[in-house]
Amino acid sequence: MPLDTAILDALRATTTGTIHTVLLKKGIRRTWMRGPKPVFHADERIVGPAFTLRFVPAREDLATPESWSSPISTRAAIEAMPEGCIAVIDAMGVTDAGVFGDILCARMRKRGVQALVTDGVVRDGIGCEATGLPIWCDGVAAPSSVTGLTFVGWNEPIGCGGTAVFPNDVIVADGDGAVVIPAALVTEVAKAGPDQELLEMWIMKEVERGAPLPGLYPMNAETRTRYEAETRKG
Repeated sequence: MPLDTAILDALRATTTGTIHTVLLKKGIRRTWMRGPKPVFHADERIVGPAFTLRFVPAREDLATPESWSSPISTRAAIEAMPEGCIAVIDAMGVTDAGVFGDILCARMRKRGVQALVTDGVVRDGIGCEATGLPIWCDGVAAPSSVTGLTFVGWNEPIGCGGTAVFPNDVIVADGDGAVVIPAALVTEVAKAGPDQELLEMWIMKEVERGAPLPGLYPMNAETRTRYEAETRKG
């Protein structure tokens, strides 16, 4: 699901912390994923629709090297990923079995996938870095995925780092981790995010001026009136 350019630009200009706050004000609390950290080529903010992948605990008759050739496999899932998506992998927080390695990441990069986000780990760390694919994960590990996980499907609702992610929700990832924006709220968040950033920049200037926090953060009515008047002046 391609995103409007204006929405993309607005979200790229909005931190994950601000997005979390905007969604919190709308009653959506669990949007930040535990586990994914900026590990490889994650120095720029990435925005894109979620393409989800799901693992369950390893079962010996299914989690085998032979399963990599199955029609239901990570290999098949990668070939279904549309250009511009962000792959989000539910690895149940398992950190001793790498969900993807360098070859899979290289293929994703070739297909135009923007990034990989997972609450698990990757393997072949040096090779993954060499692919240039931005990766948010919980580290690296030598064992392959079938050591502790069974791959069961893609493009279905998942839980990543304690957060529900549905296909085509929008993922924003930066130095503070990764957040998910429900698809139905993307336009609202894209409008509110830059406004919140502007407000917080103004508050920071007030703090640097020596202003006390009570009545400033959060704003009382008097401070908000002053903020709005100064903002209108530019």
